[in-house]
Amino acid sequence: MNKTFSTLRINQDRFRSHFEALAKIGGTAEGGVHRPALSEAHLEARRWLKKQIAQAHLEIKIDGAGNHHALLGCGPQDGTGLLLGSHLDSVPNGGRFDGPLGVLAALEVLQVIKEQGLSLKVNLEAVDFTDEEDCFVSYMGSRALTGDLKRHDLQNPSKSRDLFQQALSRAGLTESGILAAARDPKTVAGYLELHIEQGNRLIEQRKDIGIVTTIVGIRSRWLKFLGRADHAGTTPVNRRRDAAQGAAAFTLAVRDLVMKDFPDSVVNVGNMEFAPAAFNVVPEAVKVALQFRADENNKLDRMEKALLEEAGRAAQRFGLRWEMAPLESIAPVDMNPKVQEAIIRACENLNLSYVMLSSGAGHDAQSMASIGPAGMIFVPSAGGFSHSPREFTEWQDCCNGANVLLHAALTLAH
Repeated sequence: MNKTFSTLRINQDRFRSHFEALAKIGGTAEGGVHRPALSEAHLEARRWLKKQIAQAHLEIKIDGAGNHHALLGCGPQDGTGLLLGSHLDSVPNGGRFDGPLGVLAALEVLQVIKEQGLSLKVNLEAVDFTDEEDCFVSYMGSRALTGDLKRHDLQNPSKSRDLFQQALSRAGLTESGILAAARDPKTVAGYLELHIEQGNRLIEQRKDIGIVTTIVGIRSRWLKFLGRADHAGTTPVNRRRDAAQGAAAFTLAVRDLVMKDFPDSVVNVGNMEFAPAAFNVVPEAVKVALQFRADENNKLDRMEKALLEEAGRAAQRFGLRWEMAPLESIAPVDMNPKVQEAIIRACENLNLSYVMLSSGAGHDAQSMASIGPAGMIFVPSAGGFSHSPREFTEWQDCCNGANVLLHAALTLAH
């Protein structure tokens, strides 16, 4: 790295001041934030961000999907930019760090480079993407920018279509504008995202930085165990075809299965729906929400086969039938090797320890990887907590991550 670049660091006081000011917008008594996408708190946070961008004397652009871009023209006048970013929206009653850390670090990087008057081979952009957290449409902003978002996605939001339309109106957005936000891939030199790990691997391994190799694939399935409804007081237990027993046996079995045969992957049973749901009726049917995640497609295939075989065994044990309905399948997304190498160089230059790891959660980076080289930087999450007011990262770790973002961006842009 250029000797001048190697001594650059973020302004920690300014970075912290921005972080603490933003955390007050939508802040909760428990110490978290409640800032769902396109809510009034989210829009207030974006107005605050626009003010900070203006005060930093950076250009601002808001695209048709509502993504907020801070632009630093430090390279050729061809519109090509290296994008750094994340999101300001939160899950309901979430934490202060998930998303905002990456947006504010990106803004800080642009400010440092502008103050130094550096000329680079590409321009820089700090981006706040819309609705990463799937309040209405998952990764709406980043998927709109990459051209992956379709009209069907907007017509089938997570919440009611009326609520979605009200939110779009509140934010001054339209479906046609969102679909027109797609960007020419030739103008994207790459994408970098700083994020909290949302797990405990970095702390357990005593590493400063996580360098993401892959964002895991996700498969979601509905399973239904079908038995026979009977009187709960007069039907002997050994004569029941109890769908609840099959669902419970399956749930316990898949935990052991994945821990034994797929130790680097995860499985989750997140919901069960009983029919009839009554104290005095043996359940005739139980619908089970199953989700599993892995970093390779062939591993997902093997997991699915093993999990469904387990469902068959549980059903047979209790004299049940079972059915499966696929819901969502998201393929694993590899991060770019050259971007990973730039992050490694940044860690080494800053004397920070690091480990290569996969991301078990989804991020805007997986969308951005479809149109350019993408990478992610993780910093430790205390206790592994996230999507909760308990979410916390030590401030020195936040600054370490921001400095790695700065140095990796300089490497990629120079």
